[in-house]
Amino acid sequence: MKVLAPRRPINDTQKSSQTLGRGTDFALVVLVFLGIGYGLDRWLHTKPAFMIGLVIFSVIGQFIKMYFEYTQAMEAHEAERASKRVGRTS
Repeated sequence: MKVLAPRRPINDTQKSSQTLGRGTDFALVVLVFLGIGYGLDRWLHTKPAFMIGLVIFSVIGQFIKMYFEYTQAMEAHEAERASKRVGRTS
């Protein structure tokens, strides 16, 4: 009697579902920076300078991070496709 389902390899569809995690990461980082900015603004009486500045900083940082992750993933895919192409021609 089997209780657990057999393990299956992760396919591309399951890998692409990681976008939910990336979106959550993006939102949480922005919220953390918003909270830090809010705390600094209350402490220094500079509302809303730090909130706006840190939110803009975090959004720009997240887009830069996403760009480098995308570039790295595309280079890996291109290398994989090139190795398959070389394997077929030999």
